Parts: sequence; C-alpha cells; structure tokens
Amino acid sequence: MSPSTPRHYDDFKQRHPGFIEAVENLGAAIHEEGPLDTSTAQLVQLAAAAATRSEGAVHSHVKRALEAGLEPEAIQHALILLTATIGFPAVMAALSWADDIFKEVHDDKS
Repeated sequence: MSPSTPRHYDDFKQRHPGFIEAVENLGAAIHEEGPLDTSTAQLVQLAAAAATRSEGAVHSHVKRALEAGLEPEAIQHALILLTATIGFPAVMAALSWADDIFKEVHDDKS
C-alpha cells in the first residue's frame, strides 16, 4: 500500500489495474494540458472536491497540495475562500476533512 493512498484505492487498483492505469494516465494528461503549476492545479481540484462534498477527494487533494509544497494555512485559506460560493456548512466540512490530513501528516512526523 502506498503511504499517500487509502487502502480502498490500493485494493481496487489490485483488482482493476487497467482501469486505474487509465484514470491515472488521464490525470497526468490533464495536468500537462495547460500552464497551471501543480500547486494551483491541486487547489482548483480541492475546490471542486469541496464543492461536491467529496470527503475522499478532499483528503486526496489536500495530500497532493501538501506534497506540492503548499502550507496548511494556504490550503485552509483556499477552502475558506469558497464560503460565498458553496456555503459555510460545506466549507466547514471540507476544513474538517483537511484537518484529518494535517493531523495524519503531523502524526507521521512525530
């Protein structure tokens, strides 16, 4: 199991490697299509994950944003900026999911 992916994803990848390879290739191709850097792209995808209230996607894009060098404060600010667009309850949920990852990363460093 990869340290940055959930067990469910890794299990699914073992059962359906061709499908996951295609999804991963699509993700790589999309990132290469434009001028946005990795940090910005992760914040865009994080915003979409928060807007659709996808806990797993928020977890994933917070991890990726951290790996891209963003600080937790920048990630939190990106989520807070969504308040007028997606509403306070959705932002609070996304912030709590982001905190899950911040705690996980902090615990891994301890």
